[in-house]
Amino acid sequence: QVQLVESGGGLVQPGGSLRLSCAASGSTFRIYAMGWYRQDPGKQRELVATITSGGSTNYADSVKGRFTISRDNAKNTGYLQMNSLKPEDTAVYYCNINRNILGTRYDYWGQGTQVTVSS
Repeated sequence: QVQLVESGGGLVQPGGSLRLSCAASGSTFRIYAMGWYRQDPGKQRELVATITSGGSTNYADSVKGRFTISRDNAKNTGYLQMNSLKPEDTAVYYCNINRNILGTRYDYWGQGTQVTVSS
């Protein structure tokens, strides 16, 4: 069983930056794809960014050019660098890792970290 612990959320002014971290237990982090999702109360959880085990990245249109997803497999940790933050980025951010085994997808989620962008 993999456990994920997120950190780095908080309150920031518009235009500011935050760096989220996602620390995974165990030694198999490197074989998982990783993603960051966010959710506002009353809304569906939405994909923010993903990174494959090989390092290929993908971003939601709303964060392209502002957010950067990365991973350090030696530290079993993933990151989301968020720059030029906007009030609409306010949400609870969740870390996810996943892998497919014989056609079945296995997902693990962190507990979430609150990001609030406000002046």
